[in-house]
Amino acid sequence: MSETLSFLISLVLKGGAVLLVVNEVRGMILAVPVLYALYEAGGTWMAIWLAFCSLGGIALSVLVPIFLARKLLRRAPGL
Repeated sequence: MSETLSFLISLVLKGGAVLLVVNEVRGMILAVPVLYALYEAGGTWMAIWLAFCSLGGIALSVLVPIFLARKLLRRAPGL
């Protein structure tokens, strides 16, 4: 029973690691249009602020799951 449970937990953790990598790639893909629009706008203060807010939202959507995963892994030291 413990081998099966260990295997399932290992499988879930490996899947989670793959999903984190996919999430990072998604964040980079979402940042490209924002940076291009900032470049096209000529770097006005409004464009810089909008780019900052957009990239901040993308960063939060990528970083929050990573921090939550780390916190969960700390609470389960046997994994």
